[in-house]
Amino acid sequence: MENTNAISSRLRGNRRIDPLILALLVALALLIAIIGVQKPDIFFHPRNILNIGQAITLIGLVTLAQTVVIIMGGLDLSVGSIVGLVSIFAAFAMRGNDNLALGIMAGLLVGAAAGLINGMLITRGHLEPVIATLGTLAVYRGAAFILTNGAPIGIMSDVFNKIGSGQALGIPVPVIILVVVIVAFQIFLTRTDFGRNVYSIGGNDVAARLSGINISGYKLGIYTLSGATAALAGIVLTARSNAGQPNAAIGLELESVTAAVLGGTALTGGKGTVIGAMLGVLILGVLNNGMILLGVSQFYQFVAKGALLIIAVFIQRWLMERE
Repeated sequence: MENTNAISSRLRGNRRIDPLILALLVALALLIAIIGVQKPDIFFHPRNILNIGQAITLIGLVTLAQTVVIIMGGLDLSVGSIVGLVSIFAAFAMRGNDNLALGIMAGLLVGAAAGLINGMLITRGHLEPVIATLGTLAVYRGAAFILTNGAPIGIMSDVFNKIGSGQALGIPVPVIILVVVIVAFQIFLTRTDFGRNVYSIGGNDVAARLSGINISGYKLGIYTLSGATAALAGIVLTARSNAGQPNAAIGLELESVTAAVLGGTALTGGKGTVIGAMLGVLILGVLNNGMILLGVSQFYQFVAKGALLIIAVFIQRWLMERE
């Protein structure tokens, strides 16, 4: 009887809304209300809603990659630079032709290779993730500038441009791409043994190793996945502007970490959800849009984003201490 009650209690608990998710929903609603009151005609205009959707696509894709890496106990500060590097290679591959498949494959391969290099520096070189990816942040960004002499690489392809600016049934294609990737990551983390092992590694890598999990193999795989996902963001960005830009996505690593942590992903590893991370992305996206509509200086926007990350970490630590 006691076992039955215990199982029933757990099942009821699983149906409860996570307090953190509820808090994020309330925070998002309050943020929308505050900005909406200030600029109702502009903020709630369908065009602006589409703009927010377009804007959060890049942050969303990179945050998904960052979230999985952090859950595993790592950190990837090179994601923004990978986006820029992929943008250049995708543009080079398509320059002078209209080969959509070649541009996409080139971008994905470069992103995956960049992620694999990160993983090898950490697993084979035994570097701390923050040091390894901080180094590659500079290397990848520098390589993008060297290859282009700092100039954008133009692409003349209407088909490619639709990936970044087109719509299907009134929904922006980038938003559709983001939703598909969100579903894929949700299934990956919650429905597969690989995903569950990622949580185990982040929670206690020693116990995970003793249970037979190949820690190095998983890290190589996750960092490669992170690079490939960042590459997808780079392809969408390149398609939107029809140009490879070496300075693309500068600062995106800060926004991805902020969104992931804001969504409840523990920097210590072993904890985090796709839903929470995406709510963090929505909050960050609405905040960015609101500050632009309200005419907030870009300098103050940087301050706000940095302060939001610090506040999120403090809240996370307070919640962990209460547990």
